[in-house]
Amino acid sequence: MTTPAASPTPAPAQPPASTEKWNVLSIVAFVLSLVGFNVIAIVLGFIGLSQVKKTGERGRGLAIAAIIIGFVSIAIFIIVWIAVFATIAANPDVTVQ
Repeated sequence: MTTPAASPTPAPAQPPASTEKWNVLSIVAFVLSLVGFNVIAIVLGFIGLSQVKKTGERGRGLAIAAIIIGFVSIAIFIIVWIAVFATIAANPDVTVQ
């Protein structure tokens, strides 16, 4: 009679490597929104958000943050320029030397 072969012992469980990928466009959009390229950041943020929804990658928060920062920065820019032009229009006798 033959003796049954010993079953192989399983390899020790190792923690899984970080396989969750980050969406590159979301990261780029977030960085550009902080640097000041707001229109580009908004566009890339929307594209990155769409890709995150399709692929399940990480980076949804970065894309949303880039979109919000971009829109808020543009709104602040518009408000400041309106204030500057209103001030100049209210004081026509002031000249810049």
